Amino acid sequence: MSEPVGTPRGAAPRRAVVIGGGMAGMLAAAALSAHAEVTVVERDALPGGPEPRKGLPQARHVHVIWSGGVRAMEELLPGVTDAWLAGGARRISLPTGLVSMQPRGWFRRWPEMQFMIACSRDLLDWVVRERVVKDPLVTVVQRAELLSLEGDADRVTGVRVRATDGEERVLPADLVVDAAGRGSRAQRWLGELGVADAPMEEVDSGLAYSSRLYRAPAGTEEFPLVNVQSDATVPVPGRTTTIEPVEGGRWLVTLSGTRGGEPPATAEEFERFARGCVRHPVVGELIAHAEPLSEPVFTRSTINRRRYYEKVTGWPEGFVAIGDSVATYNPVYGHGLSVAAQGVLALREEVARAGLTAPGLSRRVQRGVARPVATAWELATSTDIHYPGAIGEAPGPGNRLLGAYVNRLMLTATGRPLVAKAFFDVVTLSKPVSELLRPAVLLAVLRGPRREPLAEPPLTEAEWEAVRAARPPRDPGEG
Repeated sequence: MSEPVGTPRGAAPRRAVVIGGGMAGMLAAAALSAHAEVTVVERDALPGGPEPRKGLPQARHVHVIWSGGVRAMEELLPGVTDAWLAGGARRISLPTGLVSMQPRGWFRRWPEMQFMIACSRDLLDWVVRERVVKDPLVTVVQRAELLSLEGDADRVTGVRVRATDGEERVLPADLVVDAAGRGSRAQRWLGELGVADAPMEEVDSGLAYSSRLYRAPAGTEEFPLVNVQSDATVPVPGRTTTIEPVEGGRWLVTLSGTRGGEPPATAEEFERFARGCVRHPVVGELIAHAEPLSEPVFTRSTINRRRYYEKVTGWPEGFVAIGDSVATYNPVYGHGLSVAAQGVLALREEVARAGLTAPGLSRRVQRGVARPVATAWELATSTDIHYPGAIGEAPGPGNRLLGAYVNRLMLTATGRPLVAKAFFDVVTLSKPVSELLRPAVLLAVLRGPRREPLAEPPLTEAEWEAVRAARPPRDPGEG
């Protein structure tokens, strides 16, 4: 095995351990393999193809990667976008390939401003995993339980793991990266070493998800992503519907609802919800012409939770947390994977600049990880806290004023391309939230939309005809 880049000749190679073999973990391994031998510790058996993984139940629901996340992944794994597309993913132009009713009305399908990658989560993960595990400097240890961190409050020096045969062993490391996701036990592991707890914040709208696969009607190969969003300014549960075109000529349809408005878990009620329980029935009308391929899958683990590791006094050297180990979000906004990728990019840039063992590296990386987290957190929680029964800190006067401005901005975005572009630049994590306050955008928001709002979803007649020609509409009560 060749020595990693940056290792002095004759010196022992640097070593890194990544906890978790999901998307964030594999990206972290790719980022670090130029500087160290990397061991990925994964509790599950990883599938050998684009197939479901036991430890990722949320994979059955809609996943997208916004353009800000795609660009970060391309920097980490050049060519990954082409590999997704070769596997059947779609590159969807925004807002050209989007039919979306947002809180203040329908977006117009203007020429491309940003984009997203749409496919199943299984394909997203597999393409990344396949590329990373081919690296001779990356070793994946599967079905291994991580027991604890090694070291002390000043420096983490490795991890203790238990293999499937019950044997415990220590994996020494110059850097340990926690990419364990929602189930991360980093707070406990660090506490055992004497590190202070990180401040934590939660906003829980009580959101639940229900998803089902359909065979896409013939002739809809370039069909847009369709969704109907909720309006948090109305004191009713927030309900949404989404059709995501995915590989294999299928539609992945996800319904969601906040506390008191949860979507059904049964086939009998699935289409009725899509037609009658949201602000517009377009998704229900479209899937009435499509053939169901699966039963609905129901999930509740959707709380917004953020740990402010960057604020911990005395943060130890040799340890970094990324991705869902730092923050999780209401999945309806689709930011988790893109935030993880941008966090890993911050890790790679800092390691490349200063070296794997540079003093203060972990704290600097943790601050870099926090930047994309903060954007996604603000976008998710500033909306979720307004739904009936939401649990979390009520917004203060400043947040309420910002909320009123954002409502005006969203209305203006339906009729002014300049404002729509600012919105898509921010929501795709391509630019910071401050883009919404740029003088030209502020002035346009004050003036309001130049065009009348659209009364109906901007599907073309050809798109409607392709769906209607596929099969007669099904009764909503049919499974």
